[in-house]
Amino acid sequence: MLETAIFSIKSSEDFEHIAIEVFRYQYENTIVYRQFCDLMKVIPASVKKIENIPFLPIQFFKSHRVLSKLASESITFTSSGTTGSITSKHHVSDVPLYEKSFLNTFELMYGNPSQYVILALLPSYLERGGSSLVYMVNTLIERSSNKHSGFYLNDTAALIEKLNFLEKNNQKTILLGVSYALLDLIENQKFSLKNTIVMETGGMKGKRKEMIKDVLHATLKKGFGLDQIHSEYGMTELLSQAYSAGEGVFYTPPWMKIRTRDTEDALSFVKDKTGGINVIDLANLHSCSFIATQDLGRIRKDGGFEVLGRFDASDIRGCNLMVQ
Repeated sequence: MLETAIFSIKSSEDFEHIAIEVFRYQYENTIVYRQFCDLMKVIPASVKKIENIPFLPIQFFKSHRVLSKLASESITFTSSGTTGSITSKHHVSDVPLYEKSFLNTFELMYGNPSQYVILALLPSYLERGGSSLVYMVNTLIERSSNKHSGFYLNDTAALIEKLNFLEKNNQKTILLGVSYALLDLIENQKFSLKNTIVMETGGMKGKRKEMIKDVLHATLKKGFGLDQIHSEYGMTELLSQAYSAGEGVFYTPPWMKIRTRDTEDALSFVKDKTGGINVIDLANLHSCSFIATQDLGRIRKDGGFEVLGRFDASDIRGCNLMVQ
């Protein structure tokens, strides 16, 4: 069974073999992906290695239903967007598969959630429905089984009090927050954290001027009294995440890989230089596992990757093949 194989990957050879199987399954069953592959003149029988697999532009999640014809959605996640903008929709048929992916990844990177108090400062996500990030963090909070874990919206004073209490009691804690809200927090109080991991995600959401990642992390490190700021890299259209333990370098679980494409030729891959980020997320089995994002990045020799920005154009090259 493909799901079992996905979470049993031990080597790059395993990954490539299973990725090709997943490609063939999705070509047969995810109609929009098959149409895209046909327009790209890809013959499934000719796909023998990952380099032959087409990556679906992420914009298709705004214009098409990206879901296997053999599945029906159990939950639909939607992306954040500005007022009036078209949002992405990720129809998820197998919620336990999603939970298995993010829980296994968290344990690989950080250990069992029960070791931590998990605090979430995600106002932009809580204020709208359909956030996959809120679903993930809520599950992690439940798995922490700690009465001090929870979400914070506008009660900054209560969060400050909680952080100080947990620090005083030497409690291992993870504070996951959207970037602008973390900046708001340290403007209210400076910290000297010893037992807390601060993890940023999600950017400024139009609440503040965007900052270069190095500047953002330097500001957060100073405000929280930490040597490193962690980060989470995920998106509505995926079922897996990558994490950074500092310096903006992300690492993926075994069933997820990053490739970089030439910014001028979407069908060519590049190494050791900045390119468009393509994500292979094999856990996204009943949707599409091969997605060309709008992010720019660079893959490091140790397998980690950095996110360096986004494409200037609103749509990825080639996306207009099918978007009406």
